[in-house]
Parts: sequence; C-alpha cells; structure tokens
Amino acid sequence: MNFTLLFIGNLGGGEWLMILLAIVFLFGGKKIPELMRGIGQGVREFNDAKKSVKDQIEEGMKQPPKDQETK
Repeated sequence: MNFTLLFIGNLGGGEWLMILLAIVFLFGGKKIPELMRGIGQGVREFNDAKKSVKDQIEEGMKQPPKDQETK
C-alpha cells in the first residue's frame, strides 16, 4: 500500500492548521493568491492535456486498422 496515502489520510484538523500556518508564514499573505493561481493554471493545463490524449485515443479507435484500409 502506498505510504503517502496513509500519511495524508491520518492528518487531523490540528495538523492541517499547522500546515496552513506554516505556508502563510513562509510565503506571506500576498504571495498565497499568486501561488494558488499558479497551481490552478497547472491543474488546468494538465486537464487539457489529459482531454487531448483521450480525444486522440478515441479518434484512433474509430479508424479502421491500417491492414484493412488497403482492401
């Protein structure tokens, strides 16, 4: 079993609060929106790339195999 999933699943409210306070302390209040915006753009780009690959695979499945095209 994946250790990181177990670790993240065992975090309680106090641990999350400490993590959030550490982030605010390290990055400052003004940098957090910029950081979140960058994370959002990264997630959006990942989802766009995932959709593109999925569309290409589905399009490839619709095309007949190359050996049957010549017949």
